[in-house]
Amino acid sequence: MPLSAFALILLAGVIHASWNIAAKKANGDSRFAFQSGVFMAVVWAPVGITLGWSVVPTWGTKEWTFIVLSGVLHVFYYVVLLRGYRKSDLTVVYPLARGSGPLLSSLVAILFLGEKISLVGVAGIFGVVLGVFLVAGGPRLFHKKHDPVQRERVQKGMRYGVLTGAFIAAYTITDSYAVKFLAMSPILLDYMSNFVRLVLLLPAALQDRATTARMWREQWKYALLVAVISPVSYVLVLYAVQQAPISHVAPAREVSMLFAALIGGHLLREGDRMLRLLGALFIAAGVIALALG
Repeated sequence: MPLSAFALILLAGVIHASWNIAAKKANGDSRFAFQSGVFMAVVWAPVGITLGWSVVPTWGTKEWTFIVLSGVLHVFYYVVLLRGYRKSDLTVVYPLARGSGPLLSSLVAILFLGEKISLVGVAGIFGVVLGVFLVAGGPRLFHKKHDPVQRERVQKGMRYGVLTGAFIAAYTITDSYAVKFLAMSPILLDYMSNFVRLVLLLPAALQDRATTARMWREQWKYALLVAVISPVSYVLVLYAVQQAPISHVAPAREVSMLFAALIGGHLLREGDRMLRLLGALFIAAGVIALALG
């Protein structure tokens, strides 16, 4: 992987962890996702219009298909992620979401597509499993088995984390194909697919307008922060994909788990901070080993 691509991924990791912490603090739902999308459309309009003025009219069916597909997958990803943050801790949901995508894709390839795996890859699987165990509480899980509230909270975080990871794997493959093989602009891909997300999220925003208005007043600062920085993190990754293989970029993105586990655990005062940081390290190492094996 070129050093420039790795630098993009590191910067994207810091930004990605930061906006996830903001989303966790907002404690929002699909209406928060809609509000973030509105701010995103407005804030990034000058860039979108400048880059897309002469390019978008030339798009054909294939390009628009990927725009719609990207928007749909990102909506499911964001809504499931936000629901996980409402039900559990960021230091449970986030590492599982980031680590489960590459793990799931590798397991599917081995079990159903007949692909082989080396000892390094097997070690990677065990690394992810061990990391998941540590993130979920490690040995303390056995002490919490008599605490139904805490046990249910961790279990919900694990379920939502893995489901989010499945959507991450889906949109990563889709968007990477668009920018790498269709030569679509990463900025335009993300900006135009945002309008698809807005259309899909609009019914939820209009369902209870009084609650939506109240949430907008309470959460607008977090929504604005997410709108400003989240496109930057993802566009940086898509530019990295143009410089390096997808199979290398996707696992390298897991460095963001370390920032989230460390920064998020401190800011949000979630327990077992060091244990979950260690778990995030094992997940990251395991995912990289899967890429190599």
